[in-house]
Amino acid sequence: MDWDKLRIFHAVAEAGSFTHAGETLNLSQSAVSRQISSLEESLNVALFHRHARGLILTEQGELLYRTAHEVFSKLAMAEAQLTESKDKPKGQLKVTATQAFGSSWLTPVLGEFIELYPDVQVDLVLEDRELDLSMREADVAIRMAPPRQPELIQRHLMTVHLNVYASPAYIKRHGIPKSPEELDNHRVIVYGDDTTKPPVQDIDWLLRAGGKRETNQRRPILKVNSVYAILRAVQSGLGLASLPEYMAQESTSLVRILPELQGPRIDSYFVYPEELRSSKRIQVFRDFLLRKVAEGKLT
Repeated sequence: MDWDKLRIFHAVAEAGSFTHAGETLNLSQSAVSRQISSLEESLNVALFHRHARGLILTEQGELLYRTAHEVFSKLAMAEAQLTESKDKPKGQLKVTATQAFGSSWLTPVLGEFIELYPDVQVDLVLEDRELDLSMREADVAIRMAPPRQPELIQRHLMTVHLNVYASPAYIKRHGIPKSPEELDNHRVIVYGDDTTKPPVQDIDWLLRAGGKRETNQRRPILKVNSVYAILRAVQSGLGLASLPEYMAQESTSLVRILPELQGPRIDSYFVYPEELRSSKRIQVFRDFLLRKVAEGKLT
């Protein structure tokens, strides 16, 4: 199988069109199309369904794409390991974390890491879904649950505490609940997204806290699929909500209510593939985060 044609096929499958792939490869649309047609002829199969809105992989195309993607991911990993200095960490470091943790805790400390290691290029991807580290969607992940894949190395990073918070404006208007049962009479904001897996387990525990029955859930005033948006809604006085302690610490205007009421404890983990065990970039990044956790006393 021609290596150049396979590289072009992979780019087309990623881009979804000859034109966009050509821009990435610095080739004309017609040159990309000819290479794909030639590859299809040599394999005697159609790799794409062509239509006016773009390209869709055929069943055979999906098989070739999955294989090619794995090959190119492994090659990228090998290249990073070969080019990385043994004495000085350098190169790209792609990190993924949840939207809330990444925006509220991780991003503010990255400036110091970049100052310490200017030759490390940090790419931060904030996604509540889990990216596939084995397929090199990221080099490192900060997960809010232990990884299930046995080939991933994990290191406990911190334990996150969920508490209940409200703004002074909300308290002035609606008062403070004196017991969990009184939450029935308050405006509760929760995480809500029926299409994807929530970033942490039992994230909407506040709907049941203090209820008479496990199935007796109070109705929220707002459901939103972003913990950061929940923070902003609470700050605006819209309602009260469960928030990670590290987020509330960044907002001096929030007031913790019902201190006897705590949500589930969430253990976060620093996770990376076995193949990157000896990576200097990952070692220094892991040690840096552990130091910042210790400084912040968030364990």
